[in-house]
Amino acid sequence: MNEFVRPRPSFPKKAVITSGMPYGNKLLHFGHLGMTLRADIFARFMRDRIGSENVIFVSGTDCYGSPAVESFRKLKEEGNTEFESIKEYVEKNHNLQKDIFKKFEIDFNLFGASALGRAGEIHNETSKWFLDKLLKANMISVHSSLQFYDEEHKCLLNGRQVVGKCPIENCQSEKGYADECDLGHQYLPQDLIDPISALSGKTPKLIKVENLYFDLEKCNDILKEWIDSIDRKSDTCQFMVKEIREFFKKPEIYIKREFFDKFNDIKSQLPSFEELDRNEKAPSATIVFNSLEEREKACEILAKHEIRYRTGKTLTPFRLTGNIDWGVPCPEVNGIKNQTFYVWPESLWAPISFSKAYLESIGKDENEWKKYWCSDDGLVYQFLGEDNLYFYGPAQQAIWLYTQGENPKLNPTDDSLRITKINPIKSILYMNKKASSSGSVKPPMALEFLEHYTPEQVRIHFMAMNLANNNVSLNPKAFDNDAKDDESIDPMVIEGNLLTNVYNRILRTFFYSTQKHFNGIIPNQKPSDEIKEICKKSILDYERFMSDKKFHQVYNVIDVFIRNINKNWVKQIDNAVNDEEKLKQLTVDTLQMIYIANILLHPVAPSGTENVAEYLGFDKEKCFNWNYIFENYENVLDKTKNRELKFLKEKEDFFKRHQSQLDALANRNN
Repeated sequence: MNEFVRPRPSFPKKAVITSGMPYGNKLLHFGHLGMTLRADIFARFMRDRIGSENVIFVSGTDCYGSPAVESFRKLKEEGNTEFESIKEYVEKNHNLQKDIFKKFEIDFNLFGASALGRAGEIHNETSKWFLDKLLKANMISVHSSLQFYDEEHKCLLNGRQVVGKCPIENCQSEKGYADECDLGHQYLPQDLIDPISALSGKTPKLIKVENLYFDLEKCNDILKEWIDSIDRKSDTCQFMVKEIREFFKKPEIYIKREFFDKFNDIKSQLPSFEELDRNEKAPSATIVFNSLEEREKACEILAKHEIRYRTGKTLTPFRLTGNIDWGVPCPEVNGIKNQTFYVWPESLWAPISFSKAYLESIGKDENEWKKYWCSDDGLVYQFLGEDNLYFYGPAQQAIWLYTQGENPKLNPTDDSLRITKINPIKSILYMNKKASSSGSVKPPMALEFLEHYTPEQVRIHFMAMNLANNNVSLNPKAFDNDAKDDESIDPMVIEGNLLTNVYNRILRTFFYSTQKHFNGIIPNQKPSDEIKEICKKSILDYERFMSDKKFHQVYNVIDVFIRNINKNWVKQIDNAVNDEEKLKQLTVDTLQMIYIANILLHPVAPSGTENVAEYLGFDKEKCFNWNYIFENYENVLDKTKNRELKFLKEKEDFFKRHQSQLDALANRNN
């Protein structure tokens, strides 16, 4: 009986890979690394798989918004004279962020900045383009919403300038801000619990302010069609589907049990609602409304009678503008003027701006970006944290769709924006705790890792985390105050040992044996069919898992494959060492497996594998190109090298441990 053959995954002709943008007021911590490293690994794979000329990997500094404004204000308040303007402050952080990413071998085509240089200019143009498209689709409204106002400082407060408790039911956030919490939940300012102004330390008042909004609440049907179209696909995270579907519910309010009596007294004053079965012992009762307007009217009545409540997830109008000075200027619309774009919508289309800026920088036509973002031949892969699912899910996809006009199609046939592929990760915990810059547990900064670990050790460790399904804790021994100074394994280097121990060992064995028995010349022989079949199976498994962004399973494929190279050598070397023909066959079989291992490892350990390829005498234009991956190693040899290996010295390592690890090992041995 023939074994079932799984069809190979398909890939686009052109691809854009994006990763979440760090704010312009901070350097990078381990959370930024975890997300961006995975994006970089996938971008490198796609360059090998479909050609580097067809792949754009972009991200950048999220320059605007209240986090930068508030951080800069505090600096000036503390007497800092280094920066004359917020732009200078953000620019310094941007340059530092870019340098840090390079140290971890993260290879962007462009790491831009939404407020700086040519990318910033293009971003302003792109923002106006989106506004114009959404206006033509009749999806922008003017809403008079409540906004916090600090009476002592006589100014409106934005974002991080207000701190309270998130009103969303069951939210575990440590901090709620003006209209979103640090876990990404959106709500109306008037629903924030116990707000305090960061400027005065006092409770701010709420005043009505007019802003432009995208009518996201009208997009329920087409967003359901979108989520249904990706549900159950192998490359769709099911936790993402579940979370996004929660926003399609009707507007809900949860009344705390201690207020049941008060609620019973005034519920006749509320707009029409349905009360779900109430259990008198339950912590809250749920009431459901047909519209958002009815729910907000009910919230006003409940607040007036001092009844505590929380609201449920639902689609709400998505704010497009605000009155913060530090932002992308917004043209006047319907009498609303002198405003800037709210930071969240403009950060959603920033990767388009960066794609345009990159393509312009290499001399491409101004419409070249559409081949990536607006074509069935292109696909955009977005890597982000689960905290931002609301923005990149319902908000972004709906905005993209309505750039088509009033009656968008999920799968347009013209040059309209296409739906993106969202690749969220669960939370990376730190020592089993939630860490954040604004929380009680502070995250370690990215550069701290390089004091104890090599970039390759960090890259492969983050790759191996099963973040597509679970929260995973990062427990580096070097940062664990309770860790013993002994020989116990550091969780941070377990996967890296595959490189520094196992792969290094077979590489050295292969080189030393070939140098000893064949004068460093690769025998002129073809690999066996059995070995090629083993390689083929691993290649196909790897490709499937990489297509699904299941990086922990990609790592498992690499791990098993490399260990099998060693096992095959150990199994055959005793019989081959005194038989030249057997030794030749074992040598080329091992080289064939090394050739494949090097391709599979290339996205996660680029420098080391490129060094291996140089020593093997491979053609650098072919040796990582998937067009040759099922062929014999001979087809990627540099013909000018005449099958001669570069000489490998004794005890030379292709993948090295961090010096601090070597020092610790030497101290223990002494």
